[in-house]
Amino acid sequence: MDSTQAPVLFHLAFPVADIPTAKSFYVEGLGCEAGRESANSIILNLYNHQIVAHTTDDLTPQKGIYPRHFGLVFLAESDFDALLNRALANGLKLFQQPKRRFAGSPLEHRTFFLEDPFYNLLEFKYYCHPQAIFGEVAHAQVGETH
Repeated sequence: MDSTQAPVLFHLAFPVADIPTAKSFYVEGLGCEAGRESANSIILNLYNHQIVAHTTDDLTPQKGIYPRHFGLVFLAESDFDALLNRALANGLKLFQQPKRRFAGSPLEHRTFFLEDPFYNLLEFKYYCHPQAIFGEVAHAQVGETH
């Protein structure tokens, strides 16, 4: 990717059963800003990235964190802590407790998973060594074993 390019925003569409419950979780609980809304969808601002909830009847829980989840990688540990504290204060459902992965290695990072009311899993991370976000390719570990 060319470093002279203008910044871009990430976009993700995801399934929900209803918009009022999605707003409760994402706006009041997680702190997203609500954008345009219809009876079947809502645009949400998640830390300046566009996520869009679309209603469906086809919602199935996953058995674990793989294969599908989405979230954020924080560049400041204080921002990671602020979101974790907000999630806990608002009683959002933790799918996995906060923990430290790969402690003592160049891949060390803090992580926690939330589950929204529609079985969507959200992961939030903070890497102790920023080069591990996209680098450290000599290390083969990616996430956890299944």
